[in-house]
Amino acid sequence: MKFDDLARLNGARQERRASATITDLASGEISLVSEETVPEDPLGAAIADAMRSGKATSVEIDKRILFINVYLPPPRIVVIGAVHISQALARLAPVAGYDLTIIDPRTAFATEERFGDVDVIAEWPEDVLRERPFDSYTAVAALTHDPKIDDFPLSQALKAGCFYVGALGSRKTHAKRADRLKDMGHSEEEIARISAPIGLDIGAANPAEIALATLADIVRSLRRRDLLTQG
Repeated sequence: MKFDDLARLNGARQERRASATITDLASGEISLVSEETVPEDPLGAAIADAMRSGKATSVEIDKRILFINVYLPPPRIVVIGAVHISQALARLAPVAGYDLTIIDPRTAFATEERFGDVDVIAEWPEDVLRERPFDSYTAVAALTHDPKIDDFPLSQALKAGCFYVGALGSRKTHAKRADRLKDMGHSEEEIARISAPIGLDIGAANPAEIALATLADIVRSLRRRDLLTQG
């Protein structure tokens, strides 16, 4: 691999962007493709599949055997709201391989007594996100039911292209939320990306089941996400 490619690979890691090395097993030639430059051809389709799965693979294209090795940023979940669902989600997320952070300015809820060694930040999302912004490998789950807390991070999640954006609440509640997000400058297409009511529809009836449905929805969104391509 060329020095420039190594620099690009390191840059992609630091910026939490996916990349892949493509090795021609006959010639030993290695090339680098970033998530933003996946080509629209059979090789590009194989690269995109590998980036979605996170698994290395070999493919035969034009009578060449190519080995695709992917480098993905670790996916993370940011939960807005230190509620009962968050407690359950904090226990489930590490099992599926996700780092998890909880943000809630309400200091009576965001406590070590309730969450142990979970990364809990008792500050307003506006303040936290200046130092720890969202990215395309972040899933955001807004759970407070409070527009003063939820709306800003939801807006930022849409702007950042987070792979999952979900919000707790009924359809009536979400309709009001959608109106507020429109007032914040978001299009109907952007707002339609929000999973609301949050999680897969499994008939969840308690916080643990809602957390399970939310995590399943997050995993599905990561593995089926669209990848940027350019010809």
